[in-house]
Amino acid sequence: MSPALALANAGAEPAASGDAPAPAPAPVPPQHASTSWFTLGTMGGPIASGPRSQPANLLVRGRDAYLIDCGDGALERLAATRIRLQQVHAVILSHLHFDHTAGLQAVLGLRFQTGVEDKLTIYGPPGTRAVVDGLLASMKPAVEAGYGLPGEPSANPANSVAVVELTDGSTFNLEDVAVTVRQNTHYSFSAGSAADRHFKSLSFRFAAPDRTIAYTGDTGPSPAVEQLAKDADLLVSEMIDVDRTVANVRRNSPDMSVRAMVGMTQHLSTHHLAPEQVGELAARAGVKSVVVTHIVAPTASAGDLLDYLARISATYRGPTVIAEDLDEF
Repeated sequence: MSPALALANAGAEPAASGDAPAPAPAPVPPQHASTSWFTLGTMGGPIASGPRSQPANLLVRGRDAYLIDCGDGALERLAATRIRLQQVHAVILSHLHFDHTAGLQAVLGLRFQTGVEDKLTIYGPPGTRAVVDGLLASMKPAVEAGYGLPGEPSANPANSVAVVELTDGSTFNLEDVAVTVRQNTHYSFSAGSAADRHFKSLSFRFAAPDRTIAYTGDTGPSPAVEQLAKDADLLVSEMIDVDRTVANVRRNSPDMSVRAMVGMTQHLSTHHLAPEQVGELAARAGVKSVVVTHIVAPTASAGDLLDYLARISATYRGPTVIAEDLDEF
């Protein structure tokens, strides 16, 4: 017996043999849609990892789903959930670094091959339209060839895709989920400069009827992100171990130039959050719980992960989880 029916039947007297049957239980009212969050991919770039896919998340509201970032491997991780691609109505990109966008062509290609005609809206910072146009253009040879059958009709995949570019302070709705956007500090271009206008990294607040989830994307320390996450039920935060990340890049690319290595190290140190900074963000925002993702530490042991948690808890006393791929919160 289902829990709902068990609850409906609680306290009912069983019918005696020969008596009239007990009245049927009152219908259980339909459940309102609930909101959950999957960490599909929890490995930050730039180096690929076997155990962890590149950054991707799934916001699920009832039967509707939305991809939040779409790194390499997102489609494979999606296939391991209960959600089908046809239920994904939007993709939301926090920024346009390759580790957050490389899975998007796979999504577009599979939608085309399986005849998903419902409109997919792709939200993202300035430059998102150029990225999507480029991906659609790259699909043209395969689209025109189709399945190699003479006279086979061909559809245009662009007809089922819409792009909405966002900036600091943008708002939009995913059905009954209100989304607020803030620019974060993953880039440090001067405010108002041409580079700042053209290249933005964004954080999001998803306010559903049952809970509020704040997602940092990739960011350094940021008062705007603290404000965005204020009193959220769940903070999904990036985190980085700079030393491990640099060591991993050195192993993967031993011939990287000194100049490139210095620039990358500066970026990792200033445009991401160390464990202590995750704790400070969560404490200042007063969030109820924290999920840590973007784990750029492929060789981290269980002891290392516990150390990260201890460093976060030095300032934030609430529940904190370091996510694995396919965790659901």
